[in-house]
Amino acid sequence: MIFRLDERMLFPDPELAEDDGLLAVGGDLSIDRLLLAYQNGIFPWYSEDEPILWFSPHERFVLYPEELKISKSMHRVLNSGTFTVTTNQCFEKVIAACSQMERNGQDGTWITAGMQAAYIELHHKGYAHSVEVWQDDNLVGGLYGVRVGHVFCGESMFSKVSNASKTALIYLCNSGLYKLIDCQVYTAHLASMGAKMISRGEYVFTLNNSSV
Repeated sequence: MIFRLDERMLFPDPELAEDDGLLAVGGDLSIDRLLLAYQNGIFPWYSEDEPILWFSPHERFVLYPEELKISKSMHRVLNSGTFTVTTNQCFEKVIAACSQMERNGQDGTWITAGMQAAYIELHHKGYAHSVEVWQDDNLVGGLYGVRVGHVFCGESMFSKVSNASKTALIYLCNSGLYKLIDCQVYTAHLASMGAKMISRGEYVFTLNNSSV
């Protein structure tokens, strides 16, 4: 059963999500609702011509920083000084670049104008963060997401040159700030770096025990 949200600031039990993780429809992208969602393992994901859809997958694709795998070739890239990495220097540019990336099997972007505005506001309030990767003063890669205690709920990443987004993720893992990086959706290159599937219950347990 898919629940329809109203003006009340609440979500149904995530255990009631459909097989594909869809839990609820409607509501808004206010700071309070977004924070409540992330604190309960729920996130919005929808296209421009759809109502807001809220998901809580039965399994999560995550990366534990201590299990990060860095290939020999990637070690060479990191040691070469090719890239410079910063945090929270240009969140708006990072989310815009993520929205413009073409992805296999994806028609258009789920990072709509409304989503961008909502996460930029989250950033201004100190809840959403970005990692930027630079090459010769050009922004060539990065990622953004929402921090819930010691869990980083990754939303999207982009790369304009090889290894830029990997560099951003490695930087995030090595920051010492997080127990868990939520990657949400399986990709082969994240799996090669050590990401794996865990149950919703294990994920929510980590959320509930990740206070700063």
